[in-house]
Amino acid sequence: MNTVRAIYPGTFDPLTNGHLDLIARGSKIFDHLIVGILNNSEKQPLFPVQERVEMITDATREFGNISVSTFDGLLFEFARQQHAQALLR
Repeated sequence: MNTVRAIYPGTFDPLTNGHLDLIARGSKIFDHLIVGILNNSEKQPLFPVQERVEMITDATREFGNISVSTFDGLLFEFARQQHAQALLR
């Protein structure tokens, strides 16, 4: 049986309860959920990327099937690198 890997992309700046709700729901639907934080150099973020990674990692520690990663560029390329089969939007 194949493992279904999904990506939930966004800037998560700041991380909200709505984001956390979708992460919780996604963790129940997919075998593995990758929270992909877009590093957009054209915007002035409220929180640095590394701080957002730490916030999301801490907030999702209770789930055993969540990972957090950053990406630049096209979501398509990130999804291919992560071997993802689905997007959570």
